[in-house]
Amino acid sequence: MINKQPEASRILIAQFTGTVRHHAKRRRLTADVETAAVAELRELASGRSDLLADVAGVMEGFAEGELDEPLARQAAQMCRLAGADEPLIPQWIAEGKRRSEIARMPPYSGPPYGYE
Repeated sequence: MINKQPEASRILIAQFTGTVRHHAKRRRLTADVETAAVAELRELASGRSDLLADVAGVMEGFAEGELDEPLARQAAQMCRLAGADEPLIPQWIAEGKRRSEIARMPPYSGPPYGYE
């Protein structure tokens, strides 16, 4: 799949992802830390609730069943608190799952021996 999002949107998604990964911890966040993280996301988002939903959903879907699932859920929750567009999140969760399946596929090594 070719990414058809404008470059500015891709840059924001990368910034959101970096921000939530920086703040997500393997323990519950203190109220102060969570508030600061959400404020940082809101400032970066400048009203792009659709992109916050993208990050929340893809992170949740990609990490489902993996060791880092709790971190991804915490990161997604920060996006939600920052104003992610809730109705869009399920479609992005599905996209995250799809990307996870693709990432787990073995690399293509050409046709089987003898079929060249």
